[in-house]
Amino acid sequence: MVDLRSDTVTKPSPAMRRAMADAEVGDDGYGEDPTVRRLEERFAEIVGKDAALFVPSGTMGNQIALRLLGRPGTAVAIGRRQHPVIYEQGAAAVNGTAQLFLLDDTDGTLDPTAIAELVEAARHHWLPVSAVCVENTHMPAGGVPWPLERLAGVAAVGLPVHLDGARLFNASVATGVTPAAYAAEATTVMCCLSKGLGAPVGSLLAASAPLIAAARDERKRLGGGMRQAGVLAAAGLVALGQVDRLADDHARAARLAEAVAERWPEAGLDPAAVHTNCVVFRHDDTARLLAHLAGEGVLAGTIAPGIVRLMTHLDVDDAGVEQACKAVATAP
Repeated sequence: MVDLRSDTVTKPSPAMRRAMADAEVGDDGYGEDPTVRRLEERFAEIVGKDAALFVPSGTMGNQIALRLLGRPGTAVAIGRRQHPVIYEQGAAAVNGTAQLFLLDDTDGTLDPTAIAELVEAARHHWLPVSAVCVENTHMPAGGVPWPLERLAGVAAVGLPVHLDGARLFNASVATGVTPAAYAAEATTVMCCLSKGLGAPVGSLLAASAPLIAAARDERKRLGGGMRQAGVLAAAGLVALGQVDRLADDHARAARLAEAVAERWPEAGLDPAAVHTNCVVFRHDDTARLLAHLAGEGVLAGTIAPGIVRLMTHLDVDDAGVEQACKAVATAP
């Protein structure tokens, strides 16, 4: 089967498994796991922050950031289709003390003017805004990477910014903007190792040293403290060495996008707008389409009613993409 449901379905490579088996470990609860420390230091260096924290998942990384930046009795400005809003099982309402204020993110970005107006509204009896959360790349919009100047405009409003960079390295490879340049516009930045980079588990949250010290407490409160986690961190270090190959995933997604646009010109997909590894389009009968694709040896998924997603990753090669394109060409 060619599995295009998500870029989280990858299997650890033999080299990654060897690194995990050979990892030097210690008790991370005491800060004594050397492999975890190397991973955290390496990620902090890549994104230009003082320190980083290894967490089990991107959702936990986002939740910790929202707890740190979203003050009680305030609002966090966020796009209405961002991951913490629709894909984290309402965790922000359970774990946090700030209210989410949803903004339009149709194009995958937030409008700095809309955020500034929301801040100004506090002078007119509205809820004060304590932080902004952005998603780069923005998956529901089709894996859209943020233009750096747009992110800088959001940061210029003057609020703390959390960058949900689950696929930050995809954005960097697609735009040529370094992860550090993106992260410079944010107070906290999270990145997943278990998506396009191929690790079996784990994400990282980076920020200033005082914020990461507080984040360690929040991680423990959320049940995310890990002990001999070097066996997982070793996979993360290998994953961070696989960034450049994301360009292959992007090229394969572009090929899929062309096939989709040719088969369904009315689906609302512009192949020229597919810059990363995510192909999102509309279909009138998604259940029928997914059944057809599965019958042709291709797994796909949905992200909303009538919205199909195909995602390329390191376990899908050119032959797999061509198999998927043929299945799309004969689909109902």
